[in-house]
Amino acid sequence: MDKRNCSSGTEFFLLGITNNSGMKVTLFSVFLVVYLIIILANLGMIILIRLDSRLHTPMYFFLSHLSFADLCYSTAVGPKMLVDLLVKNNSIPAIGCALQFFIFCIFTDAECLLLAVMAFDRYKAISNPLLYTVNMSSKACFQLLVGVYLVGMVDALTHTTLTFRLCFCGSKEINHFFCDVPPLLLLSCSDTQVNELAIFTVFGFIELSTISGVLVSYCYIILSVLKINSAEGRFKAFSTCTSHLTAVAIFQGTMLFMYFRPSSSYSLDEDKMTSLFYTLVIPMLNPLIYSLRNKDVKEALKKMKNKILI
Repeated sequence: MDKRNCSSGTEFFLLGITNNSGMKVTLFSVFLVVYLIIILANLGMIILIRLDSRLHTPMYFFLSHLSFADLCYSTAVGPKMLVDLLVKNNSIPAIGCALQFFIFCIFTDAECLLLAVMAFDRYKAISNPLLYTVNMSSKACFQLLVGVYLVGMVDALTHTTLTFRLCFCGSKEINHFFCDVPPLLLLSCSDTQVNELAIFTVFGFIELSTISGVLVSYCYIILSVLKINSAEGRFKAFSTCTSHLTAVAIFQGTMLFMYFRPSSSYSLDEDKMTSLFYTLVIPMLNPLIYSLRNKDVKEALKKMKNKILI
């Protein structure tokens, strides 16, 4: 490859969700509503957990950071996508593209890891409730959270550095609505084997670790629940996990489909639809799942509503 024709590029162009100008206004309206729900629901969850003393437990501490992660990675993508649906100039500077992906990667990794930490928290709460506050002390929770964000930052830095050191000799048009690694690799005229290997090893390790952590935690949870004598006690213990299991199934299922499909079945249009689901739909669903199916959160919402009305 002629090094004189090789450049890292100063600007990219996002082709967006669709080229159909008639659909763009409709899509803008729909996704604007979705994004506003994301902001209100996740900020509301964070504020509610901060204000209600009954929610000052490890479970809700991690839930507030799950809402924070949802808010951050959807905000890294959503506003730019909405603007591009209305304007013709859909350019993004290379540094902006790198920053968008870096933030997105940190908080998607954080969400992935937080779901595993929350499974471990449920195991500690159900297996030995008397020692729960000792095992999951404020110090332990803080250390787990620091670990989550450190892993996310290292992974994001690895993929961002490897991707934006590549040469982009031809088209700078990214066939996507945000700067994700797979469509960027398709534009590169460099050898991308190291990048592809990094996706399957680093991100694959995170996925394997978190899924294994969730499965192991729930195996122990099931064994602990079976030891409870009353059917009502077993139901009550396991009911605290249903919201978490739903969130894990939706998020992990989408991520596995997105990044671990055979390359022969890769489709950019399918990629966009899947990306829309986990960048906008999942951050909207998570606070709804945890509020609609959680007795403590519903009671806290009622309490706050009564205070406002008074």
